Amino acid sequence: MDKMLYISASGLKQIMRSQAVNAHNLANASTPGFRADLQAFKDVQVYGSGSSSRNFSVMDKIGTDFTEGRIVHTGNDLDIAINGKGFMAIQSGDGREAYTRSTSLQVSQNGLLLNSAGHQVMGNGGPITLPPSSKVEIGEDGTISVIPVGQDSTTLAVIDRIKFVNPDEGSLSKGDDGLLYMEDSAVAPADAFVKVVSGYVESSNVNVIDAMVTMIELTRNFEMQSKMMKNAEENDSNSSKLLTVS
Repeated sequence: MDKMLYISASGLKQIMRSQAVNAHNLANASTPGFRADLQAFKDVQVYGSGSSSRNFSVMDKIGTDFTEGRIVHTGNDLDIAINGKGFMAIQSGDGREAYTRSTSLQVSQNGLLLNSAGHQVMGNGGPITLPPSSKVEIGEDGTISVIPVGQDSTTLAVIDRIKFVNPDEGSLSKGDDGLLYMEDSAVAPADAFVKVVSGYVESSNVNVIDAMVTMIELTRNFEMQSKMMKNAEENDSNSSKLLTVS
């Protein structure tokens, strides 16, 4: 059968994978701090009998777009946005240290400081736990101060400091849980130069218009590859008829 069929089939497979990545980005267009997934393709030569004159495409390693999102005012004291480069350290579901730009925070009933996805926020000595407080303030360097319940503003006490890191973005990769990890499960050192602004959150960096245009282009490419497979089938059928002995 003509190699065109296999080339078209591989094209359909890669387009479906690309569409899944694009759809995932679109689904997280309103997720605070989300970093869009990137995709790339490479040509691979078709080997076999006859002349190696045809190539097919293969999706290469998926990367991450680290472009900063737009900072949006919320007025919530527990919402913070990283001003510039850097990431907040959290504890992932399997206990490893991971990094994120999702910095809308909340305090659990047990006093644990969590981000909006429910991950524990890391401090100087591990996950941060806050005492019962009437007010919580987060400074631009991540320092957490509280007014204990029943006390006045003169008793503002420093509890901990959120761990922020700023590793080389090339050393980070996104896990299946959507969090960023260092290579070889390494732990990034704290960076005191990472600053935050309180009362704001960072929006997703997904460009909805670009993602919609990409979806349309992928749909058209899918239809084109499907037509090529149909043509390959017709060519094969016609060739068989020519070889049929009357």
